[in-house]
Amino acid sequence: MTGQGNRQTPIRACVIGWPIGHSRSPIIHKYWLERYGIDGGYEKKGVRPEEFPEFAKNLALHGFAGCSVTIPHKAAAFAIADRRDGAAMAVGAANLLWLADGQLWASNTDTYGFVANLDDQAPKWREAMDTALVIGAGGAARAVVHGLREEGVACVRVANRTFARATEICASFGEEPPKGAAGRVCRLETVAWDQRHAAVASAGLIVNTTSLGMTGQPELELPLDDARVDATVADIVYAPLETPLLAQAKSQGLAVVDGLGMLLHQAVPHFEKWFGVRPEVTGELRALLVSDITGRT
Repeated sequence: MTGQGNRQTPIRACVIGWPIGHSRSPIIHKYWLERYGIDGGYEKKGVRPEEFPEFAKNLALHGFAGCSVTIPHKAAAFAIADRRDGAAMAVGAANLLWLADGQLWASNTDTYGFVANLDDQAPKWREAMDTALVIGAGGAARAVVHGLREEGVACVRVANRTFARATEICASFGEEPPKGAAGRVCRLETVAWDQRHAAVASAGLIVNTTSLGMTGQPELELPLDDARVDATVADIVYAPLETPLLAQAKSQGLAVVDGLGMLLHQAVPHFEKWFGVRPEVTGELRALLVSDITGRT
């Protein structure tokens, strides 16, 4: 099942996670359903990890054409899929599932969402894309590293509290230039956690992919005093919208990119896959999310 073709019944999709109460995905997709006049539905489904494989493999029985996948199910979604596209294979996790020709397909749109958000909020980031510093070594970090490689960044440095996990990310991609990078080889390097401050000085792009700085979490300790004047600082955290890291960057006059745009842009391929319309990320939609976030935090 996909979002294309004539249908007798409304198309339904959902977001699956555990817990799921925090998810803003229904706000995004319901806005698009209304804007494009589509008779469809999108809802939250809280599914425990031990119940996820059976639920996801039986999406059609639950009445869904597909689903968005959030924490902690992205690795499991990748594992249970019958077919996986290139983005899912590169990241090793899936945040999008859909049914087609009786098979469960998987993709990962976090990479797309991250790069589209950079282009939207800091269109000049490519002018300083020689070196990037990525903080963290989880699934989001893999998606970001994959995206930066595809965009042709010459050197990506990964810093994580657990050095072995950062090393694992760098080793997993290898040195072959990814498709679409104009044949450019991206050098991947691991940075020891106590050397992350020094790595800031050479980075044209600095990205926090951890939960540090999120509401209720400790701050990310990363002084930007030595940052390049042309550096862009991005944070995938969107609650709060302005994390301490972004506030610090803004005070120094650096370009900043918050995490809300990544959430919005990564949802675009999801909606298109199920409902057959490529939606637009508008200022009105962003304002809806901002109102919800500020109302909860």
